[in-house]
Amino acid sequence: MTNKKNLAIIGYGGQGGWHADHALTSDVVNLCGIYDILPARREVARSKSIHAYETLEELLADPQVELVTIATPNDTHFELVKAALLAGKHVICEKPVEMELSRVEEMIDLAQTQNRLFTVHQNRRWDVDFLAIRQIIQSGKMGETLRIESRIHGSRGIPSDWRGTKEHGGGMILDWGVHLIDQMLQLIPDRIVRLNCEVTHYTNKEVDDGFRLELAFDSGKTAYVEVGTFNFIALPRFYMQCEKGTAIIEDWRQNAKLVRYKYWHENDVLPVQTAAGITKTMAPRDSVTVDTFTWDRPVSDVHDFYRNVVRAIDKKEDQIVTHEQILRVMRVMLAAFESSETHQTVTFGDGL
Repeated sequence: MTNKKNLAIIGYGGQGGWHADHALTSDVVNLCGIYDILPARREVARSKSIHAYETLEELLADPQVELVTIATPNDTHFELVKAALLAGKHVICEKPVEMELSRVEEMIDLAQTQNRLFTVHQNRRWDVDFLAIRQIIQSGKMGETLRIESRIHGSRGIPSDWRGTKEHGGGMILDWGVHLIDQMLQLIPDRIVRLNCEVTHYTNKEVDDGFRLELAFDSGKTAYVEVGTFNFIALPRFYMQCEKGTAIIEDWRQNAKLVRYKYWHENDVLPVQTAAGITKTMAPRDSVTVDTFTWDRPVSDVHDFYRNVVRAIDKKEDQIVTHEQILRVMRVMLAAFESSETHQTVTFGDGL
């Protein structure tokens, strides 16, 4: 039986409201209340019978509060995380936790000094498309992974809020990139030896509204991560090449489709007529040499993140999103910015 922890939320915008809604029905946390710098948002919380602290200091001084979730714009995280840790609270911070590596390291050091749990809300580890790809890899049915491509495409540009401004930590590398990079490093945990990144500014000149990131690992595996906000026809969410075949997820709402070969060579491959001639190399496979099947979407509960946090506080299990993982994702994002700014590949001599 897990002892519920008393939770308070700093920031009651879209993401803070999401955290509050889940906390209200949680089996592992009790929602003590929220604080937002905007009085109107505090009133919205009260209208839903949620306690709203009048000041940040009041929230942090509340002895009942054991755990704080910070759901504010990226540029405010550093001071809020420090204040909550110094007040003796365990801390969950929305991502990206910061834009400077040294500040992330300072937060981690402070958490260890205060003997408090500190982690980042990497909620998209519970996305069913990601979980399906991970299950396929772990099953071994497709053999060794060779390459994974991960994409998120939209067509509405960057939302007209702080996400479109540099000073507040906007842009797609820091917004969606932090999710997809974290997912990819879970799928391919090998050391990165080089990366190359280019960004787009189709709809926003101040921050990147999209990026294309290529990763090479010391194992020989490669990965590609792409986010676009000016794509009116979306490319597949996941595309994975393995030693025994290919897997694809067109859309997060669909099952994965897998094609696995049974026999590499056919006795007699018939050439295929194309517009400009014939080809044997690109002749399609048939059911004699390949099996085609689907992989059901996994069952997922994103609140398992909070369940893990509470159990980790009680020393019953390790926290899922570790300090090492937080730092590694941060280093990859910073290297992606460096690559895009210098138009050069970034290499890591000892691997990353």
